[in-house]
Amino acid sequence: MAAMAWQTTGDVTEFLAAAGPYLRRERARNTVILSVTETMRVNAAATPRASAAPAGPAARTAPAGPADQAAARPLLGWWSDPVGAVAGAFMHTPPFPVVLTAVDPEAAAELAAVTMAGRPVGGVNAYPEVAEAFADGWRNRNRGGRADVYRRQRLYRLAELVWPDPAPDGAARLARAGDARLTAGWFAAFAAEVDDMGKGEDQSAAARQKISHGGVTVWEAGGEPVAIACNTLPVDGMARIGPVYTPPERRGHGYASAATAAASQRLLDAGAEEVVLYTDLANPVSNSIYQRIGYRPVEDRVVLAFSAD
Repeated sequence: MAAMAWQTTGDVTEFLAAAGPYLRRERARNTVILSVTETMRVNAAATPRASAAPAGPAARTAPAGPADQAAARPLLGWWSDPVGAVAGAFMHTPPFPVVLTAVDPEAAAELAAVTMAGRPVGGVNAYPEVAEAFADGWRNRNRGGRADVYRRQRLYRLAELVWPDPAPDGAARLARAGDARLTAGWFAAFAAEVDDMGKGEDQSAAARQKISHGGVTVWEAGGEPVAIACNTLPVDGMARIGPVYTPPERRGHGYASAATAAASQRLLDAGAEEVVLYTDLANPVSNSIYQRIGYRPVEDRVVLAFSAD
Protein backbone atom coordinates (compact mmCIF):
# COMPACT_ATOMS: atom_id res chain seq x y z
CA MET A 1 0.00 0.00 0.00
CA ALA A 2 1.09 3.56 -0.67
CA ALA A 3 1.86 5.84 2.25
CA MET A 4 -0.46 8.75 2.89
CA ALA A 5 1.26 11.88 1.60
CA TRP A 6 0.88 15.17 -0.22
CA GLN A 7 2.21 15.27 -3.76
CA THR A 8 2.75 18.66 -5.36
CA THR A 9 3.34 20.11 -8.80
CA GLY A 10 3.37 23.39 -10.67
CA ASP A 11 2.09 21.65 -13.81
CA VAL A 12 -1.67 21.98 -14.17
CA THR A 13 -1.86 19.08 -16.65
CA GLU A 14 -0.18 16.74 -14.18
CA PHE A 15 -2.42 18.00 -11.38
CA LEU A 16 -5.65 17.48 -13.32
CA ALA A 17 -4.56 14.03 -14.46
CA ALA A 18 -4.10 12.99 -10.83
CA ALA A 19 -6.73 15.00 -8.95
CA GLY A 20 -9.24 15.87 -11.65
CA PRO A 21 -11.51 12.82 -11.21
CA TYR A 22 -11.61 13.41 -7.45
CA LEU A 23 -12.48 17.09 -7.89
CA ARG A 24 -15.16 16.43 -10.50
CA ARG A 25 -17.04 14.02 -8.25
CA GLU A 26 -18.05 17.10 -6.21
CA ARG A 27 -17.76 19.71 -8.93
CA ALA A 28 -19.90 22.36 -7.23
CA ARG A 29 -18.07 22.09 -3.92
CA ASN A 30 -14.71 22.17 -5.71
CA THR A 31 -15.71 24.99 -8.05
CA VAL A 32 -12.83 27.34 -7.22
CA ILE A 33 -10.03 24.86 -7.86
CA LEU A 34 -11.76 23.49 -10.96
CA SER A 35 -12.45 26.89 -12.50
CA VAL A 36 -8.98 28.34 -11.83
CA THR A 37 -7.19 25.28 -13.16
CA GLU A 38 -9.47 25.26 -16.20
CA THR A 39 -8.36 28.82 -16.92
CA MET A 40 -4.75 27.72 -16.53
CA ARG A 41 -5.34 24.90 -18.97
CA VAL A 42 -7.16 26.69 -21.78
CA ASN A 43 -5.77 30.21 -21.74
CA ALA A 44 -2.62 30.29 -23.82
CA ALA A 45 -1.32 33.28 -21.87
CA ALA A 46 -2.10 31.74 -18.47
CA THR A 47 0.72 29.29 -17.83
CA PRO A 48 0.89 27.64 -14.37
CA ARG A 49 3.21 30.45 -13.31
CA ALA A 50 0.99 33.35 -14.37
CA SER A 51 -2.55 32.01 -14.22
CA ALA A 52 -3.68 33.12 -10.79
CA ALA A 53 -0.89 35.36 -9.52
CA PRO A 54 -2.04 38.65 -11.08
CA ALA A 55 0.53 40.89 -12.74
CA GLY A 56 0.35 43.87 -10.43
CA PRO A 57 1.95 45.33 -7.32
CA ALA A 58 2.38 41.97 -5.60
CA ALA A 59 4.20 40.58 -8.61
CA ARG A 60 6.35 43.66 -9.12
CA THR A 61 7.54 43.77 -5.53
CA ALA A 62 8.30 40.03 -5.21
CA PRO A 63 11.87 39.25 -4.11
CA ALA A 64 14.19 38.56 -7.00
CA GLY A 65 15.98 35.48 -5.63
CA PRO A 66 15.29 32.13 -7.38
CA ALA A 67 13.92 30.52 -4.20
CA ASP A 68 11.58 33.45 -3.58
CA GLN A 69 10.44 33.47 -7.19
CA ALA A 70 9.62 29.76 -7.00
CA ALA A 71 7.72 30.27 -3.74
CA ALA A 72 5.57 32.95 -5.39
CA ARG A 73 4.44 30.68 -8.24
CA PRO A 74 1.20 28.70 -8.11
CA LEU A 75 1.45 25.31 -6.44
CA LEU A 76 -1.06 22.47 -6.78
CA GLY A 77 -1.26 19.22 -4.91
CA TRP A 78 -3.23 16.16 -3.88
CA TRP A 79 -3.41 13.87 -0.85
CA SER A 80 -3.33 10.11 -1.35
CA ASP A 81 -4.90 7.67 1.10
CA PRO A 82 -3.25 4.38 2.19
CA VAL A 83 -4.36 2.59 -1.00
CA GLY A 84 -3.17 5.40 -3.26
CA ALA A 85 -6.56 6.97 -4.01
CA VAL A 86 -6.79 10.76 -4.07
CA ALA A 87 -8.59 11.95 -0.94
CA GLY A 88 -7.95 15.69 -0.98
CA ALA A 89 -6.47 18.52 -3.02
CA PHE A 90 -5.24 22.08 -2.67
CA MET A 91 -4.33 25.11 -4.78
CA HIS A 92 -2.05 27.97 -3.73
CA THR A 93 -1.76 31.05 -5.95
CA PRO A 94 0.04 33.79 -3.96
CA PRO A 95 -0.95 36.34 -2.76
CA PHE A 96 -4.29 34.55 -2.35
CA PRO A 97 -5.08 32.01 0.39
CA VAL A 98 -4.54 28.30 0.05
CA VAL A 99 -7.78 26.74 -1.24
CA LEU A 100 -8.29 23.33 0.34
CA THR A 101 -10.92 20.65 -0.29
CA ALA A 102 -12.52 18.44 2.31
CA VAL A 103 -9.61 16.47 3.79
CA ASP A 104 -8.61 14.80 7.03
CA PRO A 105 -7.59 17.49 9.58
CA GLU A 106 -4.24 15.75 10.13
CA ALA A 107 -3.54 16.02 6.42
CA ALA A 108 -4.44 19.73 6.52
CA ALA A 109 -2.04 20.31 9.41
CA GLU A 110 0.74 18.44 7.61
CA LEU A 111 0.16 20.49 4.47
CA ALA A 112 0.70 23.73 6.39
CA ALA A 113 3.53 22.56 8.60
CA VAL A 114 5.60 20.53 6.15
CA THR A 115 4.48 20.64 2.52
CA MET A 116 4.07 24.44 2.37
CA ALA A 117 7.34 25.19 4.18
CA GLY A 118 9.14 28.06 2.50
CA ARG A 119 6.04 29.46 0.81
CA PRO A 120 4.37 32.80 1.67
CA VAL A 121 1.05 31.56 3.08
CA GLY A 122 -1.27 34.45 3.92
CA GLY A 123 -4.35 32.42 4.76
CA VAL A 124 -6.55 29.45 3.97
CA ASN A 125 -9.97 28.95 2.38
CA ALA A 126 -11.56 25.71 3.59
CA TYR A 127 -14.28 24.08 5.65
CA PRO A 128 -14.10 25.44 9.21
CA GLU A 129 -12.61 22.33 10.86
CA VAL A 130 -10.11 21.87 8.01
CA ALA A 131 -9.16 25.55 8.10
CA GLU A 132 -8.51 25.38 11.84
CA ALA A 133 -6.31 22.30 11.43
CA PHE A 134 -4.35 24.01 8.67
CA ALA A 135 -3.96 27.09 10.88
CA ASP A 136 -2.62 24.90 13.71
CA GLY A 137 -0.02 23.46 11.34
CA TRP A 138 0.92 26.94 10.15
CA ARG A 139 1.35 28.17 13.73
CA ASN A 140 3.50 25.15 14.58
CA ARG A 141 5.71 25.81 11.58
CA ASN A 142 6.09 29.47 12.50
CA ARG A 143 6.24 28.96 16.28
CA GLY A 144 3.22 31.15 16.81
CA GLY A 145 1.16 33.70 14.93
CA ARG A 146 -2.49 34.60 14.51
CA ALA A 147 -5.22 33.12 12.37
CA ASP A 148 -8.24 35.42 12.23
CA VAL A 149 -11.55 35.01 10.41
CA TYR A 150 -11.29 37.08 7.25
CA ARG A 151 -14.58 36.05 5.65
CA ARG A 152 -17.35 33.50 6.05
CA GLN A 153 -18.75 32.34 2.72
CA ARG A 154 -21.80 30.43 1.60
CA LEU A 155 -21.98 28.41 -1.60
CA TYR A 156 -25.28 28.59 -3.48
CA ARG A 157 -26.45 26.46 -6.39
CA LEU A 158 -29.16 27.48 -8.85
CA ALA A 159 -32.30 25.39 -8.43
CA GLU A 160 -34.89 27.03 -10.72
CA LEU A 161 -34.22 30.45 -12.17
CA VAL A 162 -36.76 33.10 -11.19
CA TRP A 163 -36.50 36.36 -13.12
CA PRO A 164 -36.89 39.59 -11.15
CA ASP A 165 -40.48 40.79 -11.23
CA PRO A 166 -40.89 43.60 -11.98
CA ALA A 167 -37.79 43.66 -14.14
CA PRO A 168 -35.67 46.82 -14.04
CA ASP A 169 -35.29 49.08 -17.03
CA GLY A 170 -32.78 48.01 -19.62
CA ALA A 171 -31.49 44.78 -21.10
CA ALA A 172 -28.55 42.42 -20.92
CA ARG A 173 -25.74 42.06 -23.44
CA LEU A 174 -22.33 40.41 -23.51
CA ALA A 175 -19.38 42.68 -22.87
CA ARG A 176 -17.27 43.59 -25.89
CA ALA A 177 -13.59 44.42 -26.23
CA GLY A 178 -14.46 48.09 -25.85
CA ASP A 179 -15.82 47.38 -22.37
CA ALA A 180 -12.45 46.18 -21.06
CA ARG A 181 -11.47 49.44 -19.34
CA LEU A 182 -14.87 49.80 -17.66
CA THR A 183 -14.83 46.14 -16.58
CA ALA A 184 -11.30 46.41 -15.14
CA GLY A 185 -12.31 49.50 -13.19
CA TRP A 186 -15.37 47.78 -11.77
CA PHE A 187 -13.32 44.69 -10.88
CA ALA A 188 -10.94 46.93 -8.94
CA ALA A 189 -13.81 48.75 -7.23
CA PHE A 190 -15.40 45.43 -6.27
CA ALA A 191 -12.12 44.10 -4.83
CA ALA A 192 -11.64 47.27 -2.79
CA GLU A 193 -15.22 47.27 -1.52
CA VAL A 194 -15.19 43.66 -0.34
CA ASP A 195 -11.60 43.95 0.96
CA ASP A 196 -10.39 41.18 -1.31
CA MET A 197 -6.91 39.84 -0.57
CA GLY A 198 -5.94 40.69 -4.14
CA LYS A 199 -7.16 44.29 -3.97
CA GLY A 200 -4.87 46.87 -5.49
CA GLU A 201 -3.88 44.61 -8.39
CA ASP A 202 -4.14 45.76 -11.99
CA GLN A 203 -7.35 44.15 -13.25
CA SER A 204 -6.83 44.82 -16.96
CA ALA A 205 -5.69 41.29 -17.83
CA ALA A 206 -8.47 39.72 -15.77
CA ALA A 207 -11.06 41.88 -17.53
CA ARG A 208 -9.76 41.03 -21.00
CA GLN A 209 -9.63 37.33 -20.17
CA LYS A 210 -13.23 37.30 -18.89
CA ILE A 211 -14.51 39.19 -21.90
CA SER A 212 -12.62 36.91 -24.30
CA HIS A 213 -14.63 33.84 -23.31
CA GLY A 214 -17.98 35.62 -23.00
CA GLY A 215 -17.73 35.76 -19.22
CA VAL A 216 -19.04 39.29 -18.61
CA THR A 217 -22.75 40.09 -18.84
CA VAL A 218 -23.52 43.81 -18.88
CA TRP A 219 -26.87 45.22 -17.84
CA GLU A 220 -27.45 48.39 -19.83
CA ALA A 221 -30.10 50.99 -19.03
CA GLY A 222 -30.60 54.33 -20.72
CA GLY A 223 -27.81 53.48 -23.13
CA GLU A 224 -25.23 53.09 -20.34
CA PRO A 225 -23.76 50.08 -18.50
CA VAL A 226 -25.16 50.02 -14.96
CA ALA A 227 -24.10 46.58 -13.65
CA ILE A 228 -22.12 43.49 -14.55
CA ALA A 229 -22.42 39.82 -13.66
CA CYS A 230 -19.45 37.65 -14.58
CA ASN A 231 -18.90 33.91 -14.80
CA THR A 232 -16.03 31.46 -14.95
CA LEU A 233 -15.27 29.21 -17.87
CA PRO A 234 -17.64 26.24 -17.71
CA VAL A 235 -15.89 23.04 -16.66
CA ASP A 236 -17.49 19.60 -16.66
CA GLY A 237 -20.99 21.08 -16.83
CA MET A 238 -20.44 23.56 -13.97
CA ALA A 239 -19.87 27.32 -13.99
CA ARG A 240 -19.65 29.91 -11.22
CA ILE A 241 -21.10 33.41 -11.20
CA GLY A 242 -18.89 36.20 -9.92
CA PRO A 243 -18.03 38.93 -9.46
CA VAL A 244 -21.31 40.83 -9.61
CA TYR A 245 -21.00 44.60 -9.31
CA THR A 246 -23.16 47.72 -9.50
CA PRO A 247 -21.63 51.17 -8.90
CA PRO A 248 -23.00 52.72 -5.67
CA GLU A 249 -24.89 55.46 -7.49
CA ARG A 250 -26.76 52.86 -9.56
CA ARG A 251 -27.87 50.59 -6.73
CA GLY A 252 -31.41 50.01 -5.54
CA HIS A 253 -32.93 49.43 -8.98
CA GLY A 254 -32.51 45.67 -9.31
CA TYR A 255 -29.78 45.84 -11.94
CA ALA A 256 -27.51 43.31 -10.22
CA SER A 257 -30.34 40.81 -9.85
CA ALA A 258 -31.26 41.16 -13.51
CA ALA A 259 -27.65 40.88 -14.68
CA THR A 260 -27.15 37.75 -12.55
CA ALA A 261 -30.35 36.20 -13.87
CA ALA A 262 -29.31 36.96 -17.45
CA ALA A 263 -25.83 35.46 -16.94
CA SER A 264 -27.35 32.41 -15.27
CA GLN A 265 -29.84 31.89 -18.11
CA ARG A 266 -27.10 32.19 -20.71
CA LEU A 267 -25.06 29.50 -18.93
CA LEU A 268 -28.08 27.21 -18.74
CA ASP A 269 -28.80 27.78 -22.43
CA ALA A 270 -25.19 26.85 -23.19
CA GLY A 271 -25.64 23.50 -21.44
CA ALA A 272 -24.47 24.12 -17.88
CA GLU A 273 -25.88 21.51 -15.51
CA GLU A 274 -24.85 23.36 -12.35
CA VAL A 275 -24.55 27.12 -11.87
CA VAL A 276 -23.13 28.20 -8.52
CA LEU A 277 -21.96 31.30 -6.70
CA TYR A 278 -20.43 32.36 -3.39
CA THR A 279 -21.68 35.07 -1.07
CA ASP A 280 -20.19 36.82 1.92
CA LEU A 281 -22.35 35.82 4.91
CA ALA A 282 -21.78 39.30 6.35
CA ASN A 283 -23.74 40.79 3.43
CA PRO A 284 -27.45 40.04 3.95
CA VAL A 285 -28.44 41.99 0.82
CA SER A 286 -26.55 39.79 -1.62
CA ASN A 287 -27.65 36.61 0.14
CA SER A 288 -31.32 37.59 -0.15
CA ILE A 289 -31.00 38.76 -3.76
CA TYR A 290 -29.59 35.47 -4.99
CA GLN A 291 -32.15 33.41 -3.10
CA ARG A 292 -34.96 35.42 -4.68
CA ILE A 293 -33.80 34.50 -8.17
CA GLY A 294 -33.55 30.80 -7.38
CA TYR A 295 -30.20 30.07 -5.72
CA ARG A 296 -30.23 27.67 -2.76
CA PRO A 297 -27.58 27.14 -0.03
CA VAL A 298 -25.18 24.22 -0.36
CA GLU A 299 -22.49 24.69 2.29
CA ASP A 300 -20.36 27.20 4.19
CA ARG A 301 -16.63 27.83 4.11
CA VAL A 302 -14.32 30.16 6.01
CA VAL A 303 -11.31 32.20 4.96
CA LEU A 304 -8.68 32.67 7.67
CA ALA A 305 -6.01 35.35 7.40
CA PHE A 306 -2.60 34.69 8.97
CA SER A 307 -0.33 37.22 10.63
CA ALA A 308 2.92 36.97 12.56
CA ASP A 309 1.59 38.86 15.63
